[in-house]
Amino acid sequence: MHDETRTAVDTGKSTTEDSVDGGEDHAPPRPGAGPERSGWRRWTMDTRPLRRPAFRRLWTSTTATAVGSQLTAVAVPKQVYDITGSSAWVGYASLAGLLPLVVFALWGGAVADTLDRRKVLLVTNTGIAVTSLLFWAQAAAGTESVAVLMVLLALQQAFFGMNAPARSASVARLVPAGELPAANALNSTVMQTGLVLGPLLAGALIPVIGLGTLYLLDALALCAAVAAVRKLPSLLPLGGGAPRPAGPKEIAAGFRYIVARRVLLLSFLADIIAMVLGMPRALFPQLAATTYAPWGEGLALGLLYAAIPVGAVVAGLMSGTYTHIRRHGWMVIGAVLVWGAAVAASGLSGGLWWAVLFLAVAGFADMVSMVFRGAILQSAATDGMRGRMQGVFTVVVAGGPRLADLLHGTAGSAFGPRAAVAGGGLLVVVAMLALALAAPALRRYRI
Repeated sequence: MHDETRTAVDTGKSTTEDSVDGGEDHAPPRPGAGPERSGWRRWTMDTRPLRRPAFRRLWTSTTATAVGSQLTAVAVPKQVYDITGSSAWVGYASLAGLLPLVVFALWGGAVADTLDRRKVLLVTNTGIAVTSLLFWAQAAAGTESVAVLMVLLALQQAFFGMNAPARSASVARLVPAGELPAANALNSTVMQTGLVLGPLLAGALIPVIGLGTLYLLDALALCAAVAAVRKLPSLLPLGGGAPRPAGPKEIAAGFRYIVARRVLLLSFLADIIAMVLGMPRALFPQLAATTYAPWGEGLALGLLYAAIPVGAVVAGLMSGTYTHIRRHGWMVIGAVLVWGAAVAASGLSGGLWWAVLFLAVAGFADMVSMVFRGAILQSAATDGMRGRMQGVFTVVVAGGPRLADLLHGTAGSAFGPRAAVAGGGLLVVVAMLALALAAPALRRYRI
């Protein structure tokens, strides 16, 4: 069973190495990608990776936690607000988890490159489950302490920061290169579905079972995830040798690796452009209260927040239309341009439904960009560096939207929310076009 999960990817050498360094833009296909889909199946979700038992187990563990994690994501700010009556404290609690996430994602990436990734997943998933149980215990005990909640949130984010790089870096060991976009689409679709269904489920359950029980449900889901991870094959670093400690030198080596391989650096820059300049979520409350108030503030706010995840889920369900494309660099460029244009169009829209439609298009494009950026990181990096690349990826994904909240909130106060949204989208288009023109390595990259 373990042997069937080992493919040409396991050599740790990128078959697109020439295109990474700006040389030839063509690389021979790797074996094991499976037959091309035909007919109507090309328009539906690409499920080829699920035929591989090891990836199916990893995906099952992701599925088990996708909605459960959102229950805790809703319960924590709700409990903080119930205790304090202050939205500011909700924001402070969110920031309490940011620094541990950043630090432990970078360190966790180095750990994932030096230890058995399966063991890293087991330890960190167990740690997150224990943290959820502690959340439940403090709620059941009636402990009304924001400090306790912030400490537990910081601990949870530290475990998540170590878990995410190991999880993402494992994908390229479990599926062939030709199925990486499909595998990323499957994982991302589950997470985006959780973003939509989790809050809805939490809102429906809180009046029935109480806030504290949400933490317990999350812990139970994480137990299922641990059971699935236990059945994975060993994912020791390739090349043999005893496991070694991961410290600052290994983290610094990861950053040098990114700079030396332009396509990796460019993929991060593309994400930073899209998220920092173009993520408008900080302006949704103001838009709902002013521009779209005639439709009802509550309805408008819910639709604005749901639009991008819904578009992303639709993109995941239609992943068969794009996961077979080999020009990964052009797909990232095109997806970021569509994201920027759609965000700009939503800001220029005076009607709520048009704005929601354009934001859903942006979510569709963001999913495509995420799928191919992930595939580039997993295929262009050697196996010994994939964990560190995914650690940096986690930091960019977590930090970019938070910087966007600051920039868009400031711009919205100065110029108005619609102008800030439209201006951010246009900046994304201009910056991405400039990067694409200046960076042939990204345009040439294919697998």
